Amino acid sequence: MIYLELFIGFLIVGLFSFGGAYAAIPLIRDIVLLFGWIDEDILTNMIAVSESTPGPIMVNLATYVGCSQAGILGGIIATFAVILPAFFIILLITVVLKKMLENKYVKAVLNGLKPCIIGIIISTGCYMIFKNSITPVFQTSADWMAPVIAIILAALFYGFKGVFKKKMSPIVLIAISAVLGAIVYGI
Repeated sequence: MIYLELFIGFLIVGLFSFGGAYAAIPLIRDIVLLFGWIDEDILTNMIAVSESTPGPIMVNLATYVGCSQAGILGGIIATFAVILPAFFIILLITVVLKKMLENKYVKAVLNGLKPCIIGIIISTGCYMIFKNSITPVFQTSADWMAPVIAIILAALFYGFKGVFKKKMSPIVLIAISAVLGAIVYGI
């Protein structure tokens, strides 16, 4: 009976959670308290733990609640139930999107959106680089290493592309940025 309750409860969470994990926390709270699986204090602690562990909060919470109520099998069932709706929605979107991408009007809209997306990414990057660089008058130093690292990474990316005639792997670029950040900020 507990396995069915876990499946139904977390299937409801997976089906009706829109807006990300933080928006799903009230629904998870309602389901968990409705079924009486754990009390509010334990749930609050688990939310804190779920935020600090790798993985989505909903999946972490489902796994924890399932394991605490019905062991490993309960954790597997709760986790499966919470991700099942998203799996089918993405599968459906993939099938529909594949058909839509062949439409010339959809292609035109997507091509029109590319500059907007690039602008948003650049804007976010500039904000992240310069938010700590612009300091009040009374502070003595600014963090100018972040823009320098960004320039070095851009030079490496475009230099690699120019020399080898192919794109640098994003994973390699992330690894290089991690090493540069560790060298600059770790010392």
